[in-house]
Amino acid sequence: MTDAVAEPEEGVKGRKRGVILWAILAVFGAGIGFAAVHFGLVPIGVAPAAEMAGKAEKGKAADIVAESPAPGAFVPIEPITVSLIGDRRIRQLRFRAQLEVEPAEVEEVTRIMPRIVDVLNGYLRALEPADLSEPAILVRLRAQMLRRVNIVAGNGRVRDLLIMEFVMN
Repeated sequence: MTDAVAEPEEGVKGRKRGVILWAILAVFGAGIGFAAVHFGLVPIGVAPAAEMAGKAEKGKAADIVAESPAPGAFVPIEPITVSLIGDRRIRQLRFRAQLEVEPAEVEEVTRIMPRIVDVLNGYLRALEPADLSEPAILVRLRAQMLRRVNIVAGNGRVRDLLIMEFVMN
C-alpha cells in the first residue's frame, strides 16, 4: 500500500519538472525570436538591410517608407449640431468632418453637399446618447456615415470620411 502512494508523488514531481523545463525553454525561445527580429536577422515588416542600403545609396531613401495613396482633395462638410434626447436629458452633439475625394470629383461632390449634409444629419439625429458611450463607436459611425455618403454621391467619388470634431455636451 505504501508503494501505491509513493508512485503518484514521483509522477507529480516528474510532471512539475517537465512543466518548469518547458517554461524555461519557451522563455529562452521567445528571447531568441525577439533578438532575431530586433537585430534584423529575420526581416518582418521592414525591408532587408541590403535593399535599404541600396535605395539609400541611390538617393531614394523616401522609397523605404510605404507608398502613400495617390493624393486626394478634401471637401469640408458644414459643421452639424444635433440634439440627442435620452435619460431625460437633452445633449448636444457637434460634428465636423471632411470628405476625401478624387481631385476630379471635387466640383461634383461640392454640388451635392446639401444632400450629403441631409443624410448625415438624419443619421446623427437617430443616435442615442447610450450608443455613444461604446469605446469603438467612432469606427462604426465613420463606416456607417461613409456608406451613406457613398450612396448619395455615387460609388467611387468619396474615398474616405475624416472626422475632425465629435463632441457631446
